[in-house]
Amino acid sequence: MIKNLKGIVIDAGHGGTDSGAVGNGIVEKDLTLKIATYIANRLKELGLPVTLTRSDDTTLDPKARVNKILSAYGNDPNVLVISNHINAGGGDGAEVIYALRNDDTLAKLILNEIGATGQNVRKVYQRKLPSNPSKDYYFIHRETGKTEPVIVEYGFLDSKGDDVNQLKNNYEVYAEAVVKAVTEYLNVPYEQLNDEYYIVKKGDTLYGIANKNNTTVTKLKELNNLASNELKIGQKLLIPGVTITELSDYYIVKKGDSLYSIAISNNTTIDELKKLNYLTSNFLNIGQRLLLPNKNDVYIVQNGDTLYGIAQKNNLTVDDLIKINNLPNTNLSVGQKLLLKIPMVQTSSYTVKSGDSLYSIAKKFNTTVNEIKALNGLTTNLLSVGQTLTLPQ
Repeated sequence: MIKNLKGIVIDAGHGGTDSGAVGNGIVEKDLTLKIATYIANRLKELGLPVTLTRSDDTTLDPKARVNKILSAYGNDPNVLVISNHINAGGGDGAEVIYALRNDDTLAKLILNEIGATGQNVRKVYQRKLPSNPSKDYYFIHRETGKTEPVIVEYGFLDSKGDDVNQLKNNYEVYAEAVVKAVTEYLNVPYEQLNDEYYIVKKGDTLYGIANKNNTTVTKLKELNNLASNELKIGQKLLIPGVTITELSDYYIVKKGDSLYSIAISNNTTIDELKKLNYLTSNFLNIGQRLLLPNKNDVYIVQNGDTLYGIAQKNNLTVDDLIKINNLPNTNLSVGQKLLLKIPMVQTSSYTVKSGDSLYSIAKKFNTTVNEIKALNGLTTNLLSVGQTLTLPQ
């Protein structure tokens, strides 16, 4: 396992005059470029050194591709190479091939994460050159010196199963799975940074997603027009822009806490805490965020209520309520909780330096990427050196 990473080379298989496999509306060179670009951008956001072998529809013969790999960070075992491909041959599912000089740790992590998205998986394996079994079959393994390369085959474009539609619709989900596997392999922090949407993974629940993204189940359901709590693997969920960390009324669970002790110390009841946080049991996790009832800041919609009436009662405008609660429309449901104000947050300023990313800044100042973006009105994760950011204290 790599302990002193030099860099990561992301290879988009084929390109230019070499289209790779073609079929069912999929051209391998085009899809691998999309996947490679996504992975590279995400790893950069996480503060990792990354180089692409190609960023456009360029023809690269094997020698030129190998030269790009070895010249990026040197011929060093602390260099990862992720070569992205689409399979053909009528099979179904993803597979990962690793070099004879390496173990299967990274390959297994990648395949397991892809499998967690709901994609079928086949196997991890090595392939030897028939004429010389001491050498690798694929040049991306054989000719890349001491580096650690893996070939990721995301699925079959001529599959008789469900690969074709999954490759067309879910390739970003699979690319994100590779990002997560790489961070796990390198033992570096992983954070889902795309705050426009969250991709549902195996085992996810609305409560779990809400807790991870500092929001509530109600907001997730309203923003995504969900009629129930049921989710599908690969489903994209929009994440609300206003987060619980921007509010004054939440509590972070500490060692020894119980719902009873938290309720008593905050002048509320266990039932109210469970309702407000969509808890189905009394079990708590250390570090878990609990929204606390604040009678002055939260209004529970009653039968016959309208946004206009609620606004009038609380000296607000309809636009205020819509903005504070990120409401997609003026429709209300009985029992819905509406925030009536967002307290001012104490802030400080920070000047962006070379090498900074939103993730590294958030980690350094004990905040989140979403909070920084909300405070600064940012719509992307891109930063420029010298840019001044407002940070929550």
